[in-house]
Amino acid sequence: MDITDFTAELLAFGEPTHLEPAFARLRNDLFARLAERGFRSIALETDRVAALAVDDFVRDGTGELDDVLRDGFSHTFGTLDANRELVAWMREYNENAAEPLAFHGFDPPLEMMTVPSPRTYLEHARDYLGLDLDIAGLAGDDERWSRQEAVLDAAQSPGGTPEADRLRVLADDLLTRLYARAPELIATTSRTAWQRAKIHLTAGLDLLRYHKQSAQPGERDERISRLSSTRDALMAQNLLEIRELEARRGPTLVFSHNSHLQRRTSTWRSPYANLEWVSAGAIVASLLGDRYAFIAGSLGHSEAIGLGEPAEDTYEGLLQRDTKTWALTTVPDPSSGRKRTDTRPEQGYFPLDENLLGGTDAVLHIA
Repeated sequence: MDITDFTAELLAFGEPTHLEPAFARLRNDLFARLAERGFRSIALETDRVAALAVDDFVRDGTGELDDVLRDGFSHTFGTLDANRELVAWMREYNENAAEPLAFHGFDPPLEMMTVPSPRTYLEHARDYLGLDLDIAGLAGDDERWSRQEAVLDAAQSPGGTPEADRLRVLADDLLTRLYARAPELIATTSRTAWQRAKIHLTAGLDLLRYHKQSAQPGERDERISRLSSTRDALMAQNLLEIRELEARRGPTLVFSHNSHLQRRTSTWRSPYANLEWVSAGAIVASLLGDRYAFIAGSLGHSEAIGLGEPAEDTYEGLLQRDTKTWALTTVPDPSSGRKRTDTRPEQGYFPLDENLLGGTDAVLHIA
């Protein structure tokens, strides 16, 4: 099986952990091959607004590489060598390309335990529309939104306050105005400027939606599952918008954790958590059908995360038998093996299981 055999317009390649660098390096090699076959964009699990700076750099050379790696990625992903290599390669490719490659983030601008204020995102759209609205007065102190307690403790979340409700109504009105004035605004600025105002405004709305969920009471696992579903729903919307933007240019490669891209509901069972949420891949696949394809990443052993060799009767053990370095292969029969159990939560590693394999088009195993 070869990566270029896939014809889906949104080709998702997952990794079972963010902490094994081999997956991102291999992603770079695969994207280079796909670019020669008509793929014109890549979307990573990083802040969509921040990633605009990366896209400016790879398309036009705007800014400096170190700056865009620092400011254009969330989750500290800009520190990864493979991401530096990807961004530098895309810039070099675009210098002589008839149709440039584009870089996208598809994550909302949030971290797991810290979620910023929507103020700056809404103000960007307000200023683009040329309106005089006191968004800062409604939002209040940015710090009250971004502290961990705002996510961990529903009672301390600003997301359920009357001011947050008014901000959501205001943001929705701004979105209506943005569309109503699209002909005028695009004529006087550009389609790109209009799209970026929409991306900022959408990010502000996404933050308000996430904060609203943070304000809902419940047991810890129930709340985290709900927040995870909310984040993945926002990821899915971003992916669908990215595909709308890229539809005429060519297919898109998506790279993220398996748990965000798999076709079925994601779960995390451990002594520390018992979570279940609807993944972005499940949402996108239900809407795009066979225009979406998912390749699950699988890992045999890893010195980076202290993962030993898998037991022979596990799914990874079965794949390990015939893999010297890495291999793209058909999905193992779920009845042929079992889920491995030699993992620890701090590894961020999700092994293959029946649920994951049941919604997968292929498996890329790194030995």
